[in-house]
Amino acid sequence: MLARRIRRRWKSVALTTAAVLVGLITPTLTATPAAATTTAYDSTYYKNAIGKTGTSLKSSLHTIIGNQTKLSYSAVWNALKVTDQDPNNSNNVILLYSGISRSKSLNGGNTGNWNREHVWAQSHGDFGTSAGPGTDLHHLRPEDVQVNSVRGNKDFDNGGSGFTNSGGSLTDSNSFEPRDAVKGDVARMILYMAVRYEGDDSWPDLEPNDSVSNGSVPYHGRLSVLKQWHEQDPPSTFEERRNDVIYNSYQGNRNPFIDHPEWVEAIW
Repeated sequence: MLARRIRRRWKSVALTTAAVLVGLITPTLTATPAAATTTAYDSTYYKNAIGKTGTSLKSSLHTIIGNQTKLSYSAVWNALKVTDQDPNNSNNVILLYSGISRSKSLNGGNTGNWNREHVWAQSHGDFGTSAGPGTDLHHLRPEDVQVNSVRGNKDFDNGGSGFTNSGGSLTDSNSFEPRDAVKGDVARMILYMAVRYEGDDSWPDLEPNDSVSNGSVPYHGRLSVLKQWHEQDPPSTFEERRNDVIYNSYQGNRNPFIDHPEWVEAIW
């Protein structure tokens, strides 16, 4: 009887010790929270947004970034040759979805050319290519003509199959998944558009949602996936430089989610 009680006591001690060891050895699986990539503009450009969250933050940012110079659609060609210049070859641009470095001179509409991709599909709100959302450099990127056609006006989501010059991007019948290296870029461009265009300047009120069948309505999905991509792929040096070039040389406004990635969660 005594031996049985001793065995039970030792078993209890062993289990407790094992649990403590597991707690010491197993790391806590938590995501690294998003943090500002720069605070250089907090006391000037973003001063009226600092400390705010939710709809108040979104409204303040809308006012801030709405003060911009608008380009013509033809002017976008030359602007993209600067904003998306290959850092390793000044004669080329980097294509968004495919990741290919292609000669700046090969812009146009033929096979082998690159053209102007609207990351927020222009049919989602039917804003076309007029000065405004149709020419906003914060969501316009160079892309292979055929790849641009494959993407079409599909919403963004995970899954699908590869295709010619995909660079790792995937597509299926109703959605498009960009290559891993630019997933966050795509998310931040979509969310920029949702804050910049709120329906108060003759353009549609653009908003993200969780659908992949938005068609011509002024919505873009899938928000839950875009938020995941934003966390998984934080702003890169290329993206930060692009934001600076657009601000300093073209539009005079910034994508706040590149400067302050934490504001995505603060709003959505």
